[in-house]
Amino acid sequence: PKVFLLDEPLSNLDAKLRAQMRTEITKLHNRLATTFIYVTHDQTEAMTMGTRIVVMKDGFMQQVDAPQNLYDYPINQFVAGFIGTPQMNFFSAKLTGKKNEVYVEFGMEKLRLPKEKVDLIYDLDEYLNTDKEVVFGVRPEDLHDDERLVKEYPNAAITVDVDVVEMLGSETLLYCKLLAEEEEETTTIQSIVDDTSNLIARVDSRSKTEKGQRVKLVVDIEHAHLFDKETEMSIVARDAEAKKAYLAQKAAAAEEAAAEKK
Repeated sequence: PKVFLLDEPLSNLDAKLRAQMRTEITKLHNRLATTFIYVTHDQTEAMTMGTRIVVMKDGFMQQVDAPQNLYDYPINQFVAGFIGTPQMNFFSAKLTGKKNEVYVEFGMEKLRLPKEKVDLIYDLDEYLNTDKEVVFGVRPEDLHDDERLVKEYPNAAITVDVDVVEMLGSETLLYCKLLAEEEEETTTIQSIVDDTSNLIARVDSRSKTEKGQRVKLVVDIEHAHLFDKETEMSIVARDAEAKKAYLAQKAAAAEEAAAEKK
């Protein structure tokens, strides 16, 4: 056959056999040098086996790209949350400051965005010092509790309360909560999923952080993401060429709209 169609072939296997069969299918694909169309809900299978991934939601293609590009440059919030385990942390935020000194504010925290990232933001004027909110996304692996990093980059650190520590041997997961402006007593129990003040950090297995502690985490702001709150689309271009193409397309659309009015 010129094309093989595989519809979740490993879904009923246990974890160990699933990992083994994933390798076997990859070997088979390399040997046959034939197109495989592989359907899966397991992002690990998609990332490790695919050369091109189509991320779908509600029957619509969200993004078609190479695995690493999906991870590094998700086109919208759905793709960003779908790719990566644990999933990306999302916070409602606002952009403040000046064009040469832009900050992202979320909760009680305020972090300065690097100039390289600011230069790639689409339509910065729409978000800077306005009421238009953005979604600030940080992957768990881009949060660090190393004391040396905290001392070296104090302006890139946020303060959190550690609720749960999961020691997995090769890594440690910290389930934390951002500091609230006011500690209010409430009888309403909010779902962990709905509470946007929660975050997960994937840190070194030798981390000495314990539950109940209040610690500082350094955010790797270079790899952070920004999305429009309403459309959920990324507002940061992949590179300078992508932004240039966007501006050219926007200018052409404006000219076309002006011509139609005449």
